[in-house]
Amino acid sequence: MSREIITADKKPAPKADIMKVHTLSMFVSNKPGVLGRICQVFSRRGFNIDSLVVSQGRDPEFSRMTVGISGHPEGLHQIIMQCNKLIDVIHCFEHDDRDSVTREMILIKLQAGPADRTEILQIVKHYNGKTVDLHEESLIVMVHGNTDKVDAAVRMLSKFEIVETVRTGKVVMARGTTDT
Repeated sequence: MSREIITADKKPAPKADIMKVHTLSMFVSNKPGVLGRICQVFSRRGFNIDSLVVSQGRDPEFSRMTVGISGHPEGLHQIIMQCNKLIDVIHCFEHDDRDSVTREMILIKLQAGPADRTEILQIVKHYNGKTVDLHEESLIVMVHGNTDKVDAAVRMLSKFEIVETVRTGKVVMARGTTDT
């Protein structure tokens, strides 16, 4: 009993070479409207928000935001300065792989009959992933790690029929005693 699953999930288009991906960490007041004002700063400068993770901090009056953005590198410094000028932004920093730990997670739903499962499970195991749902004709796997690892897992699994993917944004924390 094979069943086709229809989804709007599409393969991503390659990014232009002039665009660079940046990861910003922001500590902000936990109030309505803060996210909208921050998004306007990115929009006015021509930066696209590729990923966004917002969660309440240890103190409920503040939230931590991790924003993955892409755009022309020469405008980044201006964006950081403008975000730091917003009244509800405590601080805004850019992080890279040398000074921080960055992780993301992806759920991948694959159409997979019994013949494909063994190979899929071997690939998932290689990336320290996990099967989180299993049905007769499909399965959902979870892989987490840095962006390159998640991208590599998707490439390896793309030889099977990927029905859809759901990917979190990046979460970042500064290494050592440096504040995030």
